Amino acid sequence: MSVTCTVADGIADVRLDRPDKLNALSLAMVRELAATGHRLRRERGLRAVVLSGNGRAFCAGMDLGSAARDPFAVVRGFVPTLRGTNVFQEAVWAWRRLPVPVVAALHGPVFGAGLQLALGADLRVTAPDARWCVAEIGRGLVPDMSGVHALAQLVGIETAKRLTFTADEFSGEQAVALGVAGTLSDTPLDDARALAARIAEHRPAAVAAAKRLFDQTWSAGPRRTFRAERREQSLLLPGAMQNLKRSPR
Repeated sequence: MSVTCTVADGIADVRLDRPDKLNALSLAMVRELAATGHRLRRERGLRAVVLSGNGRAFCAGMDLGSAARDPFAVVRGFVPTLRGTNVFQEAVWAWRRLPVPVVAALHGPVFGAGLQLALGADLRVTAPDARWCVAEIGRGLVPDMSGVHALAQLVGIETAKRLTFTADEFSGEQAVALGVAGTLSDTPLDDARALAARIAEHRPAAVAAAKRLFDQTWSAGPRRTFRAERREQSLLLPGAMQNLKRSPR
């Protein structure tokens, strides 16, 4: 297994574990990522997820050499399922489907598929000297693991196009300035864990509802957003009132 997952105190620690290849994604890793995301949906008591990479990189992109050895598997992987994603897209979007926040800890190369995987998290903590790149066009390809949609949520269309058209590298510090990442840290894994722990202190139903609200209404109009707010709040309010009654005055 090149993707490991352990859960302790309600927080899942998910690691890319192919350090000799800078965690470049093989077809097996793509399937493992999707399967791990699906398995965590069924994890009782889960409060948050920390996603990181072992060794000198978060992820150096897709291992195209490995994929080229099994072209039929690549073709099969492009077929979408009833979820609306193929396996490559689901390896990233499975993390958005989780009802708990996912925090990515980023260091070293965050290239291509690795960048798209980082964008599949809800929050990103990056080392200042991490090396980011929307690398696909340099290989004659386009971002296709949900990266276009995720970039559109984070930056303006001109910035998204420039990063994609040029395939220029940019640092973790620049990633935060651009809005592609949210937090700069010299110890991204430690700070990602601390952030996940802070999130885990709060009522899981409320955190899940907040994630749904943002994800489902980010590009919606105000009427739809207000309707969704009312629905989520009406479901949460009885439990919140009960908690208030039980709290010491």
